[in-house]
Amino acid sequence: MLWNLEPGWLLMAVALVAVVAFFFGAALDAIMREDGFGPVGNMVLLSAGFFGAILCANFYDIVLSDMTFAMAVGLGGAFVLFALLAFAKAAISRL
Repeated sequence: MLWNLEPGWLLMAVALVAVVAFFFGAALDAIMREDGFGPVGNMVLLSAGFFGAILCANFYDIVLSDMTFAMAVGLGGAFVLFALLAFAKAAISRL
């Protein structure tokens, strides 16, 4: 799905995901404080998880032609990656 996009559309998709991820990252930073990764760190993790989940779904030949399903896969991947890394950070800091 991502490989079929023209460079301009891909750039707009990355920019849109980065802006939305920054807002979510700032909100998560206000909630989690020292347990989070900072607003920009949260943004990077959410963006990486979003595009990583979509690329992983494409690798396993899951068709993401429906935009609603593609957004669900991307958001799920973003928050799963963030939750796993936040859990790992919390576990390491408690040791």
